[in-house]
Amino acid sequence: MSEQPPAPVLKFENVTVCFDDQAALAGVSFEAFAGESRVILGAAGSGKTVLLKTALGLTKPDSGKALVFGRDLTAMREEELFHVRAKIGMLFQESALFDSLTIEENVAYPLVNQKSVACPKDQVHRRVVEALEFVELGETLDKFPSELSGGMRRRVAIARAVVTAPPLVLYDSPTAGLDPITAHTIMALVIKERDMAGATTLMVTHRYQDGNLMANFRYNSERGRLEPARDGARRDLRTTFMVLQEGRLIFEGDQDRLESSTDPYISKFVKQRE
Repeated sequence: MSEQPPAPVLKFENVTVCFDDQAALAGVSFEAFAGESRVILGAAGSGKTVLLKTALGLTKPDSGKALVFGRDLTAMREEELFHVRAKIGMLFQESALFDSLTIEENVAYPLVNQKSVACPKDQVHRRVVEALEFVELGETLDKFPSELSGGMRRRVAIARAVVTAPPLVLYDSPTAGLDPITAHTIMALVIKERDMAGATTLMVTHRYQDGNLMANFRYNSERGRLEPARDGARRDLRTTFMVLQEGRLIFEGDQDRLESSTDPYISKFVKQRE
């Protein structure tokens, strides 16, 4: 008796989302499986952030279905969505930390406020410390966001996104507005979460080098740094690139296919590897 193929963690079935009669997403379909990474490229206004918000259940499709962990988000009541969102980590653009809360309170927020997480009160502090140490900011517990640099705030936001150990993590432009060194640090954390937790990862980015790191580098936990995947191991990283144009998914495939595309729109987002 043959085994059943694994069910996708996230599945879009012909999803269309409209705002003021304009399609932000137009008939988008794809599947993302456990441990897979997806790098989402496209021009401003192409639907990248809308795709993430739809996967989180914050935006409802006008037609089609968005399924997470096999459950149809489009058919859920808000109370049911809370349970699903508890298993999804989200890094919003510009970090979206609460200015009036300390760093500890910011990172603890999902543990304290998402009932489905069911984290005992006496374990909240420990898990927050672990999450902040994961992003190498264990000393910032009592600080406020305004006291941190932009890169540090982004790292705190990653800690908040992963503190519940979610099997699916969504990153909306994690390196936007950061200098190259800080951007590399952020990408190392994204890849660290992928490799150490086995999380399914969707990442919107404007930087092709971010996708290149996802597709070709692993996190070495012993050395605490990124290292190139050895020959033949790139396939094991299971990185798929997606390109959106005016709400339509016009490309879905691996990096080699992306770089060999002759489509002028797609080529704008591709920087050839050295």
